[in-house]
Amino acid sequence: MVVQVQSLRYTPAGIPAVNLVLEHESQVVEMDTPRRVKLQLRAVAFGAQAEILSRQGLDAVCEFHGFMTNARNGKGVVFHIQDFSKT
Repeated sequence: MVVQVQSLRYTPAGIPAVNLVLEHESQVVEMDTPRRVKLQLRAVAFGAQAEILSRQGLDAVCEFHGFMTNARNGKGVVFHIQDFSKT
């Protein structure tokens, strides 16, 4: 789910980019015990994906595909969105 979307910006090369915060919530079983899992994750999208996501409303439920890498400042991780679809 999208819980925060910043304004569309452009890289020095002129590529559209948008920063987001995504939230995942589910229930899994660990050692025969149900466990509720909740996570917020910083994300970024570029190009056409950024333009579309910048217009998404908050609480939009989507399935995202991409990769995770270290943040530029070395603190935490950032999920780079390469594709997504509404669910």
